[in-house]
Parts: sequence; structure tokens; C-alpha cells
Amino acid sequence: MIIRRLAEVPATPMAMNGVRDVSKQLVVGSADGAPNFAFRVFTVAPGGHSPHHSHDVEHVNYVISGQGALVDGDGRLNPLTPGDFAFVAPGDVHQFRNTGSEPFVFICAVPTAYE
Repeated sequence: MIIRRLAEVPATPMAMNGVRDVSKQLVVGSADGAPNFAFRVFTVAPGGHSPHHSHDVEHVNYVISGQGALVDGDGRLNPLTPGDFAFVAPGDVHQFRNTGSEPFVFICAVPTAYE
């Protein structure tokens, strides 16, 4: 069993094409013995965003705080607020954007092979 406080998990700035002002915390993953899924927490600074991309794995997201949007393949912004869940299917083009003035923080659960 693992119990971990988010504040104690190191944040790593995301360094990839199309990313602006995003950090990631790997809260639980394969190194912890999780065989099937990993939980990551992303913090997107005001004005920041993930890349507009797709991949071959699903992920489930839960918004902890802040205001944001999940941008679809057509560029439509789908608002996200604390308490919202978002499912992104394999192959879905998507992007997470901070649309507010405070950090946009969300959990992203993915298969451990993709963590």
C-alpha cells in the first residue's frame, strides 16, 4: 500500500514541442509496482497548454482546481472546471489549455506503459 501527499511529489517541467508552461508529477506508476495504470498530475500555468496531439492510449482526467479547456481535433474548446472528468479515447486529437488566471491542475490516469 502507498499513501503519498501530492505536495511531496517532485514536479518536472514538460519539455516537448507544443508545450507551454506545464509541469508533471508522477504520483503512482510502474516504479511503485502499479501493474496497469499510472496517475499523473499536470499543472498548467495561466496561458499554458499541452501539445495538440493524439496517441494510441486512452486516458481519464479529473480536474482538481483552476479553469481550463479540452480542445478537440476541430479546435473546439470544451470547458473544464473543478470536479469535471474527461475521457480521451485512443486516437482522439486533444489539447489541455489553461483558460483562467490561476494554475489549472488535473489528474491524468494512463496505462503504465505510457506513463
